[in-house]
Amino acid sequence: MNNKVIVITGGSSGIGAAFAHTAVARGAKVVLAARRKPELDALVEKLGANAFAVVTDVTRREDNERLRDAALGKFGHIDAWIANAGRGITRPVTQLTDADIDDMMSVNLKSVLYSIQAAMPHFRARKAGHLIAISSGLSRFPLAHWRSAYSASKAAVNLLMASLRVELREELPGVHVTTVLPGVVATEFGSNAMHGGLDSRGLPGAQPVEEVAEVIADVIEKPRAEVYTRPQMRELAARYFSAEDVAVIESQPPFMR
Repeated sequence: MNNKVIVITGGSSGIGAAFAHTAVARGAKVVLAARRKPELDALVEKLGANAFAVVTDVTRREDNERLRDAALGKFGHIDAWIANAGRGITRPVTQLTDADIDDMMSVNLKSVLYSIQAAMPHFRARKAGHLIAISSGLSRFPLAHWRSAYSASKAAVNLLMASLRVELREELPGVHVTTVLPGVVATEFGSNAMHGGLDSRGLPGAQPVEEVAEVIADVIEKPRAEVYTRPQMRELAARYFSAEDVAVIESQPPFMR
């Protein structure tokens, strides 16, 4: 990743911040986007001259375009754009409100669309680039029914990215499109969820955020269409989707504990 310029939304903490450390250690330059200026500034101070911060609300199309322009103004080009910003929710289907759905789709889905549409004019002009969306293993199966609207929004991200990949395949083979699917990661995601939730860092088997960062870095160096951050998630997906009746799978561990 030497000298690659990488935009990271949701870059002030969690997966985004961990990846920024990994990317800079591998020789990349990073442009960090988030709403929280103090956290961004503190991270840039740690990372040094190869990091740059832009206060950004990813749910606003114009902020994504401003982020692109700031990155180009600072480093001259963009090699990869990671749509990482997102938020969880703790509420089952029967209790969801219109506001819940609107928030999940705005933060988790529309922000990815805005990232794509901000980055694509530059990638199209260069005939090269890499669009990466951080989805979730929960987008593939109902391991946590109380994350219902979050899981649905991430499932939409999967198909948005897959559709983009097919759209660009013939016209722009040098533009890669990747969806990353983590499981439970040891970040503040759970405690920051709408309507509260358990701190993901205290959950058994939570994946260290540094491992997820390494997976993302590896997929930039060797692009793939989709990547699970743990092989167990890929194996579960294969079992789930090959079942004649997924309800049978849902009645067994790890769905039922």
